[in-house]
Amino acid sequence: MTVNVRHATDPSPNSWEERLPLLEMLLKREAPDIVTTQECFYGQVKDMLTVLPGYDWLGLGRKGGSGGEYMAIFYRKDRFELLEYDHYWLSATPNVIGSVTWGNAAPRMVTWGRFHDRETKRSFYLCNTHFDHKSPESRVLAAQLMVERAKSFDPELPVIIAGDFNVGPDSEAYGAFTREGGFTDTWLSAGETIGEGLGTFNNFNNPAGRGPSWRIDWILTRGPVAVQRIQIVSDIIQGRFPSDHYPLVAELQLS
Repeated sequence: MTVNVRHATDPSPNSWEERLPLLEMLLKREAPDIVTTQECFYGQVKDMLTVLPGYDWLGLGRKGGSGGEYMAIFYRKDRFELLEYDHYWLSATPNVIGSVTWGNAAPRMVTWGRFHDRETKRSFYLCNTHFDHKSPESRVLAAQLMVERAKSFDPELPVIIAGDFNVGPDSEAYGAFTREGGFTDTWLSAGETIGEGLGTFNNFNNPAGRGPSWRIDWILTRGPVAVQRIQIVSDIIQGRFPSDHYPLVAELQLS
């Protein structure tokens, strides 16, 4: 599952305190093995751990330390072993913590990990990111940087990229991944697709998620990965949205 959980500054009825129980209900029902989040600040990370018992996590504030948004990865610690991890920034100086270039409105970053699945005995890479909402140029350069960085990964292992890309599938950034970078959109490769006709950005007021052109949250794969099912989870619980983005859930099989 990947989901932009929305930061914690909204007033009622969309406050974090009111939305967290809704997210908890959704998470309990879906029971994802791994959850990648965006717009999750440190206090929210700690709250997420209370509704995800049995999970471990990794992440770093995009400003460094606990400062700013995390690209947090929560994973079932009984199933997955974290073998290595790192972070880099989507800028002209990717190793500089908190760096902002390319017209980004704020620091943008990637958190990635290499995991071993104890059940299947297979390993894989998972990257989590949140692209800039203002600069089209930065989104293209960010996609190109992620493709380039992924070349340093073990070529025998699958790579999964998840996140909020702030742009739809007709964009140049999407093409940098799928046409030039060798990544496949799980929405297109899934055996079963649930939520066709929806976008992923509901803005707390649009049940259709603004439609397919607003499918701005993606899960991409490279390498031997079969996609059994993918779903935009468009729940409105007790008349409210758990977040301003719908979660995206994919069932993947590493081969």
